[in-house]
Amino acid sequence: METAPAKKFYQTLYFYVLIAIVAGVLTGYFFPSTGAKLKPLGDAFIKLIKMIVPGVIFTTVASGIASVKENKKIGRIGFKAFIYFEIISTLALVIGLIVAKFLKPGQGMNVNPVTLDISGIESYTESAKKFDTTTFFLDIIPDSFFGAFAEGKILQVLFLGILSGFAISRMGAYRDPLVKGIDYFNHFFFRVVSIILKAAPVGAFGAMAFTIGKYGIESLLSLGELMASVYLTCLFFVFVILGIISWLSGFSIIRILKYIKEEIFLVLGTSSSEPALPGLMKKMEKAGCSQSITGLVIPAGYTFNLDGTSIYLTMATMFIAYATNTQISLWDEIVLLGILMLTSKGAAAVTGGGFIVLAATLSSIDKLPVAGIALLLGVDRFMSEARAITNLIGNTVATLVIAKWEKEFKPDEFSENLR
Repeated sequence: METAPAKKFYQTLYFYVLIAIVAGVLTGYFFPSTGAKLKPLGDAFIKLIKMIVPGVIFTTVASGIASVKENKKIGRIGFKAFIYFEIISTLALVIGLIVAKFLKPGQGMNVNPVTLDISGIESYTESAKKFDTTTFFLDIIPDSFFGAFAEGKILQVLFLGILSGFAISRMGAYRDPLVKGIDYFNHFFFRVVSIILKAAPVGAFGAMAFTIGKYGIESLLSLGELMASVYLTCLFFVFVILGIISWLSGFSIIRILKYIKEEIFLVLGTSSSEPALPGLMKKMEKAGCSQSITGLVIPAGYTFNLDGTSIYLTMATMFIAYATNTQISLWDEIVLLGILMLTSKGAAAVTGGGFIVLAATLSSIDKLPVAGIALLLGVDRFMSEARAITNLIGNTVATLVIAKWEKEFKPDEFSENLR
């Protein structure tokens, strides 16, 4: 069978997304008031993606699980994925802490927390008071079956997909027709995604123009030390830590990054990893990972394997400590890691999750001023790209690694698609 000729660079989606990002930066810089008004373009694109993501996750997960005749296998995959997520995300927390202690971002700022303007963070601190681990786990169970889809909560949809998949696998003669029907819907949802993605350059342009227009390049310069520290740490984590994990599993991190470059540029433009989720799931299947592995690992990873967010949380916490001249002991740092191991898992479950989790964490450590997060308001949006891209790459590597462990991986398809 003849393969379709490869698209030229200027014909690819990521080329147009890259052009849109540059245009957005220039618009926001030279016409800040105009750029700030373009936020609805980015918001609309992300809403379009969020609209279809629950359908993609549910059909992929339910079909993948229902197709597996051995139910114990699904439990084994889930257990391995959870252990992997916990180890790697904890490693990200530790690396973020070590780098922050070495670089000491914020040292010398001598900020008095009492003088900080906290009007911009009140919504986050109020949400942080309601945030706890018990609430997070209870929130996995939706109030109603269709309510999870209406609210677009990924973890609830994942839970329903797993439950439905197990139910369908036990329905005897009805099983095959139901699986086939869900597969049809799965193809339908991905076709809708392909249509929505044509608007990706518009969304990236609007989001980037708003970010630069609203916060300005000056905010980058004033807190550039923290931003540089976060970006460098994320680069180290991707190319060294994830690079070693990929190499030990027989993959090349460079080839993986080239393969998902469209998703990376999409995340860069929108500052969110969610728009890349449907395309990433499809690409992982094309790369040789089974549907059951892809359907379980990627959606779960979007909640439990937030490597970039973990790095940011420890570095932001230490930045606040250094900026406000707050002395914390080794024991305080150990307690910090322990708290973040729990709270970081809920960062994707709520809007503004990174800030809310940070506020909740600071509230748990009496020595650190919660008001310190006001220092991050101006640059948090700029660091969200580093967090989201690192999260995306981390979940890509996790899917390939677990598929290899479970022998649910086709090396021929991998070699063909990652040339």
